Amino acid sequence: MPIIGFNITKVLANKVSQKDLKKEKIERVNILPDLKIEDIEEEKIPIGKQEDILKFNFEFKVTYEPKIGEIVMKGNVLYLEDPKVIKEVVKKWKKDKTIEPEVMKRIFTAILTKCNVRALTLAEEVNLPPHINLPNRVEIAKKPEDYIA
Repeated sequence: MPIIGFNITKVLANKVSQKDLKKEKIERVNILPDLKIEDIEEEKIPIGKQEDILKFNFEFKVTYEPKIGEIVMKGNVLYLEDPKVIKEVVKKWKKDKTIEPEVMKRIFTAILTKCNVRALTLAEEVNLPPHINLPNRVEIAKKPEDYIA
């Protein structure tokens, strides 16, 4: 079933100032992205008729170690599903905090697609390195004679 809504409710981008780093020499920065589902709720929304949906509350976080900064986004994904499936997902979540793999794949893909783009923009604005590898590497040939004219 489809994802019918995506909402961000909290955005934080923080970089520690140079003087707060206590003049430590930082040789390597470890970038640790993390995504977790904090809660799953059942809701009803009017879409033509009253529909049952799942609301996945999430937290997406990128931590820069040593503690030089972080990016945090919280929000929710609204997922339309058959009422029987909704009851099963909520029951399983309340019992052991797990999600059916196929549902989890759809939800995580939606969250990562939206949050990775926003996190890249936020990292650039506060002057932190990007948390994902970007494919914009240019290689220059060593010998010009390798080219065919």
